[in-house]
Amino acid sequence: MEESARDQTMRILILNYEYPPIGGGGGRLAAKVGAGLVTRGHQVRVLTIGMPHLPVESMEEGVEIRRLRSFRQKEDTSSVAEMAAWVLAAIPSALSEIRRWKPDVIHAHFAVPTGAVAWMAHCLTGVPYVLTAHLGDVPGGVPEQTDSLFRYLGPFIAPIWEKAAMTTAVSSFVANLASKAYGLQPEIILNGMVLPPPPEVIVHEPPRLLMVGRMSVQKNPLLSVKALALLHDIPWHCTLIGDGPLLAEARAVAERLGLCRRIDFRGWASASEVSGVMGQSDILLMPSLSEGLPMVAIEALSNGLALVGSRIRGLTDVAREGENGNARLFDLAAGAEGMAGALKPYLLDPQKLLRARTTSLSMAPRFDLEHSLDAYERVLQQAIR
Repeated sequence: MEESARDQTMRILILNYEYPPIGGGGGRLAAKVGAGLVTRGHQVRVLTIGMPHLPVESMEEGVEIRRLRSFRQKEDTSSVAEMAAWVLAAIPSALSEIRRWKPDVIHAHFAVPTGAVAWMAHCLTGVPYVLTAHLGDVPGGVPEQTDSLFRYLGPFIAPIWEKAAMTTAVSSFVANLASKAYGLQPEIILNGMVLPPPPEVIVHEPPRLLMVGRMSVQKNPLLSVKALALLHDIPWHCTLIGDGPLLAEARAVAERLGLCRRIDFRGWASASEVSGVMGQSDILLMPSLSEGLPMVAIEALSNGLALVGSRIRGLTDVAREGENGNARLFDLAAGAEGMAGALKPYLLDPQKLLRARTTSLSMAPRFDLEHSLDAYERVLQQAIR
């Protein structure tokens, strides 16, 4: 029988170009996994990106964090140039950490750009690394943003996957993309979170809608605003949380369509602030063009929110359609009319919405962080062997 991963403690160096409060779901997952592994007796250090208002070194939930100074301008988005600058700074810093601390294994989140740091560190020191893919770091994951990047860098990215001791992906969709691109079979480890006590599920009057994410082409916020305009004669209130290049345009469209008093644009918000709003909402809107396994959707399940989203493969792990399902999905080709048609039954029928919310809550235990920790702990131990 294979030795239990818990029989041997590990020194784990986590590499990630984003980490809370910087970045999105990939950074939050790295933080949750790192803190969870500490509670199981392992030692964890994180090497990530910094900004002037953040400490260079800190200890959070038992995890030692070192943030490298950078010229990154925004917490929620990063340019290719900012990523490249971090890689150049992180390679010598990672080598220094390996010499001084002597980790047993490296856990790299995102093949691009973080994988380049793990690959170089492995080539120069021999320390094995586990690669976790999220979505945008895999060809075809976010084509509207990364197609040109992979077209030019593809030959340099393949060795990053080939040299990894183990590869994982956060959803079946991401694993399939990685398999198609690199001929590998990453282990699927679904994103997880520490589940809060189950809330009392109710339906607010009027229903409270929520959209959380970067205001980018991928997240498709303009479609939400246009779909809500088609439902102006039905009571609802919507909160949009996130910053990004489409925020100003989304506000302008809402003003033009007369929705300013019904849509609350919060801009960027901390994880705790997002959780607070989510706990007072009924429906999560996800009209994305592409998703891996969004952490915000998992948090929505734990709060018992119904889902209205685009019919894309990245949502299949969290969305269940049908009369007793938790989600209503629409085809992106149907545009605002399709999204409005998916949302409308929840707004008109409180019992239908209540059933969907209850189903979401029943699905949440599948994404308990303990399941993810079991898998990551085992994979990291296998990489050492």
